[in-house]
Amino acid sequence: MKKIKLLLLATGLFVLTLPGKAQLFPNTYMNIDWQSNLPVGSGLFADKASGWGMNFEGGYYFCPRMSVGLFINYQTNLQSIPRQTIYPTGTSALTAAQKHALFQLPFGVASRYVFLPESIFQPYAGMKMGACYAEMSSYYYTIKQYSDSWGFYFSPEVGVSIFPRPEYRLGFHVALFYSIATNSSEVLGYTLDNIGGFGMRVGVSF
Repeated sequence: MKKIKLLLLATGLFVLTLPGKAQLFPNTYMNIDWQSNLPVGSGLFADKASGWGMNFEGGYYFCPRMSVGLFINYQTNLQSIPRQTIYPTGTSALTAAQKHALFQLPFGVASRYVFLPESIFQPYAGMKMGACYAEMSSYYYTIKQYSDSWGFYFSPEVGVSIFPRPEYRLGFHVALFYSIATNSSEVLGYTLDNIGGFGMRVGVSF
């Protein structure tokens, strides 16, 4: 997972070095965002709000207000569990403090509708759909136990791109989103069915 995160970060830094003028990339957009989220729902595994995430997205405007493109992002949520005794299989017992981690890596198709495409402030409503890889891990002592799974990912989003100089496609991006993934996993007797959360993205837009 560390290699995946480093690869995504390197990709983002490379994109930041590219020119931003609209004339060089007509009818396209690209966002690179810091991402945070708060898990919601029942049966949460790692339920603490976290800012350990990033989002990468790019698309093509096939008409002035509507675009379609691709996205990939990642998010890690953590939770500390105080020392306690659990019974993973019903016939064995484990007494330890734990650190729970939930890692998500969704990717797929992104679309958006922009309300004011020629203005400095360009609000939009968007949707992301695709696949989601998830890994739920429990760390105790020097041991890591984990379970991974695949699911379907669905995420509506509202946001705004801000271009201080609209003729130069380099600005800021802010968005709020809700996401749900159908992943199911189990580790050490803890079960997870579906992964939901509210989140925020803040970054740069090209």
